[in-house]
Amino acid sequence: MMYCSKGHENPNRSRYCLECGEKLVEANNTQPGIIGDRYRIIRQLGQGGFGRTYLAEDLNRFNELCVLKEFAPQVQGTYALQKGQQLFQREAGVLYKLQHPQIPNFRELFQANLEGKGHLLLVQDYVAGASYRQLLNTRKQQGLQFNETEVTQLLQQILPVLDYIHSLGVIHRDISPDNIILRDTDYLPVLIDFGGVKQVAASIVSQFSPADPHATVLPVTRVGKIGYAPPEQIFSGVVSPQSDLYALAATALVLLTGKEPQDLIDEQTLEWNWQREINLNPNLANVLDKMLMPRASDRYPSARQVLQALNRNVAKPPTVQVPTTIVSKPPVTNTVPATWQLQPASVSYAHTNSFGLGKVFVVGILLSATAGLSWWGTRLWLQSRTASTPEPIQTSIPVATPTPTPQYSTAEQNRKNQLRDRRQQLGISDSFYNALVNQLFWEERPEQQGKALSSSPADAALRSEWDSIAAEVLNKLQALSPEARQQLGKYRTADRDRWKAAVNKLNLSSRALYDLADATFFNLFPQYKGRNFINQPIGQVWHGIATDKLQRLVSGSGYERIAFAQGNTIQQVRGNLQPGEGKAYIAQLTKDQLMQLNLEADPRVLISAYSPTGSTVLLEDSSDRTWSGKLPETGYYEFVVVSTASAPLDYLFQVIAD
Repeated sequence: MMYCSKGHENPNRSRYCLECGEKLVEANNTQPGIIGDRYRIIRQLGQGGFGRTYLAEDLNRFNELCVLKEFAPQVQGTYALQKGQQLFQREAGVLYKLQHPQIPNFRELFQANLEGKGHLLLVQDYVAGASYRQLLNTRKQQGLQFNETEVTQLLQQILPVLDYIHSLGVIHRDISPDNIILRDTDYLPVLIDFGGVKQVAASIVSQFSPADPHATVLPVTRVGKIGYAPPEQIFSGVVSPQSDLYALAATALVLLTGKEPQDLIDEQTLEWNWQREINLNPNLANVLDKMLMPRASDRYPSARQVLQALNRNVAKPPTVQVPTTIVSKPPVTNTVPATWQLQPASVSYAHTNSFGLGKVFVVGILLSATAGLSWWGTRLWLQSRTASTPEPIQTSIPVATPTPTPQYSTAEQNRKNQLRDRRQQLGISDSFYNALVNQLFWEERPEQQGKALSSSPADAALRSEWDSIAAEVLNKLQALSPEARQQLGKYRTADRDRWKAAVNKLNLSSRALYDLADATFFNLFPQYKGRNFINQPIGQVWHGIATDKLQRLVSGSGYERIAFAQGNTIQQVRGNLQPGEGKAYIAQLTKDQLMQLNLEADPRVLISAYSPTGSTVLLEDSSDRTWSGKLPETGYYEFVVVSTASAPLDYLFQVIAD
């Protein structure tokens, strides 16, 4: 599909918008390169209401992934671009102030040249996940929709976000299944594509874009989708918090019924008639009906009051998670069906990912669903492809581990209760634990893709496998410090930035820290060598290991300085490495100095050696026992020895510097 600047959908290769007549911008492919001396374009994601959208790396933020969107691409010329930028800062500048974990940050709007032409580019946080439109489309292919439990949870998790933006005077204006993403790192809904930005873009286009004799001259188009936006917004352009509540209720009914608003609104009376499609509990039905009242004054005055009404006489369902691996709109189209079940209510989730892989999920007592795997090697991630991990999420919805259903045998109920108790004793969050075990379960049982595990005896063996994997996971996580375990599921880019600053004070680089973390991680999970995993639940385990490695380095037990006494050119150290363990060394040396390294150890002991700036890698995870050459830089050289063996090994490390 192609989109005009107002978000109207048009068939591919359309020259003009079928709804408003605007000339459409061709989605030409842009070659990867650096824009604005800061953003390295990885690829074009698609064509949206802003024009083209790109996935990029922010070179000033440790190559963190971000999204670049063309802002009002029809506007050309230095004067028009400057005025457009000023208008955006004045009219939409409040969006920069939004600081909520379920809202992608607006970073900046800047001018840059693309293919020889000036453009305004809007920079936003990258969101990995699938939109609820994608999830619904996959469900519909299976003859399914979202159920009441899922939609209630969505409302409970998104209403606090609306309450936050409304308190700042911001109205979203364009809530729909397309503009809510289920984020794959914490499985919370994220609100994207604020309509205020689109409104400003449309205004800028109307003021500063060249006149097109073929385009129909219309006033600035109202932002909002027909059926989702309330009457006052569509016909008068009037928006308020009640406008967003109306759109959210419409979104909920679309997810529940699998039908669009025009199919749920009576053509004669123009009233919502969703009751013929689905039966809901009276409380939820009444809440949705009030949110959809034609007059704004008859709706709830605030998102907070909707949440209070929603929770009235309704038991809060256990929080459920469904990982995804999709960038924010426009979406990647590979889809994989998924369902899972949760007692007492059945829960289904489906999502897509850019790799087209599915994952069966088992949650607590159940269970299966699918998700994309985005395995990411830490070495590659370290060098150039760090993706952001969102801020830890605080939600009013408690995370609960369901009590095993009586349908299970006494032995199985006891087994599951023991797992739950042990997890709680280790201080590991329920949501992260489920996501991690789910991921590993799918690795063992890929044929279960798209199938739900029932509580019947027929699936008892599969449930036993899930529990066995869970027990093994807890055994491995027990080796982490309590502090590291408590942060599992919450690690983000800022943590890695902090680690880098801490090791730099020791004259070490983050590369050495990551080598040590890799050794332990791959000893525990060897199946992930050479695979992309850093943004998956298993990647959080790597972060926990790195946290503990950093503490050992800071305490002095994880590294040692090799110093040469005056007149002495040889230094050697002995050590013993437990399986998956390692040690770092530093030595201050001079450019053009001749150095020789000797390592006497089992071949399963690997060595890495880096120059002070890291620009020269002398050895990397090498089984070589010797290296010699002229040094390229002056400063502290780093040496890391790690063991890949399954038993303790001794080593002798020798440095000769002439």
